[in-house]
Amino acid sequence: MSEYKSELLNLLAARGHLHQVTDAGALDALAARDVVTGYVGFDPTAASLHIGNLASIMLLRRLQQAGHRPIVVMGGGTAKVGDPSGRDDTRQMLTEERLASNIASIRGSFEKILRFDDSKSGAVLINNDDWLSEIGYIDLLRDVGKHFTINRMLTFDSVKLRLDREQPLTFLEFNYMIMQAYDFLKLSRDYGCRLQLGGSDQWGNIINGVELGRRIDGKELYGFTAPLITRSDGAKMGKSVDGAIWLNEDMLSGYDFWQYWRNVDDRDVGHFLRIFTDLPMDEIARLEALQGSEINSAKEVLANEVTKMVRGEEAAISAAATARDTFAGGGAGEDLPTLAIGKEGMRVGAILTQLGFTDSNKEAKRKISEGAVKLDDTAVTDPGTLVELAAGAEAKLSLGKKKHAILTR
Repeated sequence: MSEYKSELLNLLAARGHLHQVTDAGALDALAARDVVTGYVGFDPTAASLHIGNLASIMLLRRLQQAGHRPIVVMGGGTAKVGDPSGRDDTRQMLTEERLASNIASIRGSFEKILRFDDSKSGAVLINNDDWLSEIGYIDLLRDVGKHFTINRMLTFDSVKLRLDREQPLTFLEFNYMIMQAYDFLKLSRDYGCRLQLGGSDQWGNIINGVELGRRIDGKELYGFTAPLITRSDGAKMGKSVDGAIWLNEDMLSGYDFWQYWRNVDDRDVGHFLRIFTDLPMDEIARLEALQGSEINSAKEVLANEVTKMVRGEEAAISAAATARDTFAGGGAGEDLPTLAIGKEGMRVGAILTQLGFTDSNKEAKRKISEGAVKLDDTAVTDPGTLVELAAGAEAKLSLGKKKHAILTR
């Protein structure tokens, strides 16, 4: 028997997205009888979002799948201030031009995952700079600021943790929660938005918006948070040893994106299939029950499904084929990163570092001495080995079992 009346809350709960809800009963009743408009905010601090953001994008996807309307709020205004949540330092200030460029670059990811059209559940993408840059400072203080007390603001984790660590928190950042709360008020007025969704670290910011809507407009708004996703090995979702796992193709190759999911810990497979794919729950139960080496087939399903959703079906097929060529056939797939070493060639240690396989030449030497480096499947033992290629020739360089690249002249 379903715990909730609405398809929305049942879907979110079943897929592992549910952490906290401001008034689950009232939201459930609303979602069961009406189309609910809900939003998630994303600050465009880079030219691409990463898979740490993907869990929040999936909240909007679930909202749409249940027949409701998702709003993507790009934080062109709030990004000028910076969210202090989960940070020990102040965010770098970005120019108007850089923010606009980032938003344009990020938009494509949402267009792959959400449906944008004029239907009742069609997604909308808007920029909060459209209203935040227009509101006067005195107006904001008088109309919105009076509803916030310093006493309460100091209790929120985003502020409290920074102060406890004696890390600087600028007055600019201190205003972030006021600006985000105003976003919810504005969206409620202009779009009939009743729900804000986000990760559990955004709970305090979301509550501020819910309360502001009630105090100023007497409007009943709702907040929903999902658990912050960490891997079973304790690492933060969205990062790998080589850096962020970007959603955009121009920031990370399809093969590397696919490989990240293929290499997740066995313990994470079922959880990630529920969160990041649309596979039926019974099929997920079957896949996560696989034991031993068979779990690898479940990981390939995970990699294929997520890559197909984020990058497109062709990217998933190409990445899977590259993996087969590289690992099963001992060949070199088309999606592997390439490096031109020129007519004069390059030392193998320098190649590893330039490819980003190692952080330094010192680390490259250590990996070579450990026997982890191969050139065309033959072990390299000397970091000073000069790799030279004839015109038009190629070679495959490998570090361990998971990192491969094609060297060209």
